[in-house]
Amino acid sequence: MEYVLAGASVYYGGRFASLDLYIKDGIVADAAPSLPRMPGVRVFDLDGCSVFPGLSDVHVHLREPGFSYKETIASGSAAAARGGFTTVCAMPNLSPVPDCLENLRRELAIIERDAKVRVLPYGSITKGEAGAELSDMEELAPHVAAFSDDGKGVQDAGLMEAAMHKAKSLGMILAAHCEDDSLLRGGYIHDGAYAKAHGHRGICSESEWGPVKRDVELAKKTGCAYHVCHVSTKESVAVIRKAKADGADVTCETAPHYLLLTEDDLQEDGRFKMNPPLREKADRDALIEGLLDGTIDMIATDHAPHSAEEKSKGLEGSAMGIVGLETAFPLLYTGLVKTGVLTLKKLLDLMHGAPMRRFGVGHDIEIGRSADLTVFRLDKSYVIDPRDFLSLGRATPFEGREVCGECILTIADGRIAYDAYGI
Repeated sequence: MEYVLAGASVYYGGRFASLDLYIKDGIVADAAPSLPRMPGVRVFDLDGCSVFPGLSDVHVHLREPGFSYKETIASGSAAAARGGFTTVCAMPNLSPVPDCLENLRRELAIIERDAKVRVLPYGSITKGEAGAELSDMEELAPHVAAFSDDGKGVQDAGLMEAAMHKAKSLGMILAAHCEDDSLLRGGYIHDGAYAKAHGHRGICSESEWGPVKRDVELAKKTGCAYHVCHVSTKESVAVIRKAKADGADVTCETAPHYLLLTEDDLQEDGRFKMNPPLREKADRDALIEGLLDGTIDMIATDHAPHSAEEKSKGLEGSAMGIVGLETAFPLLYTGLVKTGVLTLKKLLDLMHGAPMRRFGVGHDIEIGRSADLTVFRLDKSYVIDPRDFLSLGRATPFEGREVCGECILTIADGRIAYDAYGI
């Protein structure tokens, strides 16, 4: 199959330029301001559109195997493609947990059969994510993006140190869900003004930043490549900033909801419940400062779908987690780029460049490489309506929000993964 994507503003070679892209057999065969029209080669007019390298999300929950009523590899990867993502890294809180090669093979078989974009699984840090014994990290390492027990913090410092030594020896990243169970005390939203005013049990900030502080010291000691998942507190940002200044091999991510919402936006609805919870304005401000000064390396969605029933029980009773793959880019473009907080180039680095450099996922638009790209109409405005989602999950705190930036085409590894208008 041969076609030309014509007339778009393409992020190519680190800058934006008006280019035609000639794609042949899934490969970017040429790129020029104006390519000659060739017999038998379809030309798609993308005037007014923007073409970016495919986005990468290093933190998603695709729920399969084990919880396919929440999401499947097929539905979750379709949602990713619709959001402009060509690579996603799938967390290991599954059944069975991918803590050995035999269990991982079940997930890999489904990925091979059903994935619409590139899906790279995580291996677990501990067996069954139970925090008692290390997983078979050595046999898993060639087949996984990194190691994590996401959804659960590794409570034992000695076990975490052992995991870091093993990850270091294997040349692998260890990505941590930082949560001190002893400080949770039954909490389910941030321990702030909203919780106090409405009689809810709160989760203190120290339950996150305490384990971050512990782990960065272990990372310094072991030399492990360490990555902090879903940072939400100002104290975590400060700890990570200092660790980087001290030379630790530490990176981190935050999520769109922590950058765009605070506890002031909470409603008595399960679509506002996630872990970690929405924090205070000072925390959001610190996260944005961390993006700007490089402390926070990337943005990941923490896409965490649940069934409608599981999310229908208010703040106290609902499962923790919201969906985000289909809304992340338009929300961030609208909320941070159009408002002047970030440049578009910086946003693309947070959602493509930094994951590529740290996790080795995705690649730039380059002649001779497979087409791995996404096309957006940045001037297209619409209202977020979960009924339109391709994900099986519908819970989002951004329901009803008007955004700009519609994905119209995603090509993953040379194959069309999402096509809004029949291109």
